[in-house]
Amino acid sequence: MLFGREHVERYQETDGAEGHDWQGTTVLLLTTVGRKSGQKRTSPLIYRKKDGDTYTVIASKGGADEPPLWYTNLQANPEVEVQVWGEKFAARARTATPEEKPALWEAMAETWPAYNDYQKKTEREIPVVVLERV
Repeated sequence: MLFGREHVERYQETDGAEGHDWQGTTVLLLTTVGRKSGQKRTSPLIYRKKDGDTYTVIASKGGADEPPLWYTNLQANPEVEVQVWGEKFAARARTATPEEKPALWEAMAETWPAYNDYQKKTEREIPVVVLERV
């Protein structure tokens, strides 16, 4: 089973032939710029296509009390790179509004039901992130 750095490398090397489909769901690669280091960081994330060129991901970190680093990076710089299969594109990331979050959360939980368990593990409100192609 692919995970972490190996997942990113196999996904990139195979244009997603290895790594896009993962444990019954689908994964994209999100590249952010480190808010302190300035270095590019790539994370494999479960996603769902919202509509058109818009995708959603969840900043869960498995229900940890602190958000994942990729989320704090995109808060500092919302200009990101996304790879879905072999397609790579620039996108702008934003946290879903309180009005749109419930429907997006429900759709993501259909994709990966553990998100509901992750939210129960922490008092932190886990954000839904919207990735809009630019």
